Amino acid sequence: MAHVVTDNCSRCRFTDCVAHCPVSCFHGDDERLYIDPEGCIDCGACIDACPVHAIHDVLDLPEEMEPWIAINASRSAELPVVRARQAPLPTAAARRAELGF
Repeated sequence: MAHVVTDNCSRCRFTDCVAHCPVSCFHGDDERLYIDPEGCIDCGACIDACPVHAIHDVLDLPEEMEPWIAINASRSAELPVVRARQAPLPTAAARRAELGF
């Protein structure tokens, strides 16, 4: 797996990253997105597109965020692919401010 979506995505679900992904490796539920480790090609296009800095290269992932690797793998296998940009959650602006972005 090249990239992982962390907890910063929770209560936001900004999909700017999806619009930059050339292989449609993002999957989502009602609260957040996940990256499919089998589909990610390590291009990195999604990292700078995320307005809440929720996406990280696993090689740069802080140790306390490592559980997100397994969470992304398991959840992406269960959820539908998100192929196009969608409106963020109603809580996204407040969550972004809470995170300081």
